[in-house]
This record gives sequence, C-alpha cells and structure tokens, in this order.
Amino acid sequence: MATRAGVIQFSTANLLRSSAISSPSVLIPRSFNKKLAIRAMGSSASSSQRPEPVQDAEKANFTSLSEEEWKKRLTDQQYYVTRQKGTERAFTGEYWNTKTPGIYHCICCDTPLFESKTKFDSGTGWPSYYQPIGNNVKSKLDMSIIFMPRTEVLCAVCDAHLGHVFDDGPPPTEKRYCINR
Repeated sequence: MATRAGVIQFSTANLLRSSAISSPSVLIPRSFNKKLAIRAMGSSASSSQRPEPVQDAEKANFTSLSEEEWKKRLTDQQYYVTRQKGTERAFTGEYWNTKTPGIYHCICCDTPLFESKTKFDSGTGWPSYYQPIGNNVKSKLDMSIIFMPRTEVLCAVCDAHLGHVFDDGPPPTEKRYCINR
C-alpha cells in the first residue's frame, strides 16, 4: 500500500475494498484498475454521515451472474474465497493488520460492509470487526466441518462468502466477524 498526496493506493488484490477517510477532505481517485480490483474512495469523516445499506433491488444484478461471469470479474484468489468459500493463510492479507480509517466494501459488488472504527485486533491473523454496517452482512449455519458447526457470514447483496462470526468479540456486540481477506 502506498500513500501519495493523501490518496491511499492499494497494490494487491483483496476481498475487501477500503474507502479511505482523512480529515478534513480527501482526494477521490476516479480510475479503477480491474487487475487490482481495489480502489480507494473518499468520504466525509462526519459522524452524522453513515453508509447507507444497499437496497434489495440491486441484489438481482449480482445473484443472476453465472460462475463464468464471476471468474471474469475476480482474480483466482478472490473467486476461490468469495464464490467457493475458501480462505487465505492467516497473517498474509493486506487488511489483517491495517489501521487505515475508512469503510471496507465487498470486492464483488462494492457493498459497504464494515467501518474501520469497528475493527479490532483479534490475534487470529484475519481482519476482525465487532459490527457490520446495517443489514449488509447476513449469516447462515455452516456445517462444512461436521464436528465444528460455525456461522458463515455473507454479503447480503451478492452472497459472497466473507468469513465467519463468533461470540468471542469485544463489547458492545461481543461478536467477532472474522473476515477471510
């Protein structure tokens, strides 16, 4: 990650996008490099301006995409994690230890998922948050490991696999949304 003139530029493909927030104003890059699948967008740091949950009408645009269309939009790693429920190795992703303020978005559909102020160091090696934005993250029972049922978290708009949620997080929610990348 490189910083130039107040703009955060991400140089590796990740499954979350970050909207960088700085004070009092932010440069907003307009270009988007498909190979990187990452862009930094500016927004106000005002506490009264909260990200809006994405409308259900927009969901149809993503749930109808074929697997081939997803493969064209995503890198191999992004496809593996978001569409095939894979994971990356702990302590290897760009976002596991970043302290950059902003909003983290779904890499598949750009839905705002987590605010950086809800991020905490869980010691697991994956980015962890105690609360998602609105109803933009949904959950369901994951029985992929028979002896260890877990709760999977997905993007509410495009059904991208994000990771899992556990009941060992900090107050006020006591939740740990452990995000795969």
